[in-house]
Amino acid sequence: MYTSVVSIAALLSLTLVRAAIAETSVERGSYLVNTIMACGNCHTPKDAAGMPMTDKELSGGLSFTTPAFNATAANITPDKETGIGGWSDAEISEALLKGVRPQHVHLAGVQLAAVMPAQYYKALLPEDLAAVIAYLRSIKPVRNDVKAPEYKQPVHRDPYPDAERGFTKGDLKDPVRHGAYLATIGHCMECHSAWSRGISDYTNGLGKGGRPFSPNLVQGFVVSWQGSVATNITSDKDKGIGAWTDAEIKRAITQGIRRDGRALNPPMAFHWYAKMTNSDLDALVAWLRTLPPL
Repeated sequence: MYTSVVSIAALLSLTLVRAAIAETSVERGSYLVNTIMACGNCHTPKDAAGMPMTDKELSGGLSFTTPAFNATAANITPDKETGIGGWSDAEISEALLKGVRPQHVHLAGVQLAAVMPAQYYKALLPEDLAAVIAYLRSIKPVRNDVKAPEYKQPVHRDPYPDAERGFTKGDLKDPVRHGAYLATIGHCMECHSAWSRGISDYTNGLGKGGRPFSPNLVQGFVVSWQGSVATNITSDKDKGIGAWTDAEIKRAITQGIRRDGRALNPPMAFHWYAKMTNSDLDALVAWLRTLPPL
């Protein structure tokens, strides 16, 4: 009898410990926003050294000048006048998943600029979407009135196949599907797929790379940045990463260092990916291994 009581007490104690250390929704949202989704890569201003300014986290960042639009990444802190503090959860969800502004703001109901990867974020699992919103509610409000976008052409987003197909919580138990989910909400193929005249070719160029970024297109990185071209991350052994080890791929993702030791350039968000868990990195690598060589 005494043994049974002790066993029950130990079990209850273990349950309480697990509950105490369980990840909260805000913690999950923080992890997603500050790692694989790399929201701060666009939405947080950077200092002269190219590092994110933590005191102005997510208050508006990079500016983009393209043939289709001129836009600056918005203030997504909970500041009520210049950020999203006056938005409802449903309105934040609409912006994330559909790229649509609320009806009570400037440019009411108008699509966000195409640089906002809503076509990828639509894959967010409901609990992850709720977690992202909870985290955005929790951060420090920063007053920063970002210039309104200018549209020269209708907003166009290319549907991303895996996001259109969607994911379930059960999918995350499979390493490859888990990696596909991370790559989708991380909008990796926004940069790394073949790109021509503003259109992504996911059918024939998934992971092939080649999308150019120049200082004329993106402003807000270090002054010395001369631009870059997205690399081939397919399993091709000569042009892609098929000959790289798992450790070399992880180093490129988290430290921005190629297999040959050369540094990768912005907008690769390795500063954020550095905080990913090893299990998530393993899943991402497992998925990358499945990309056909191009």
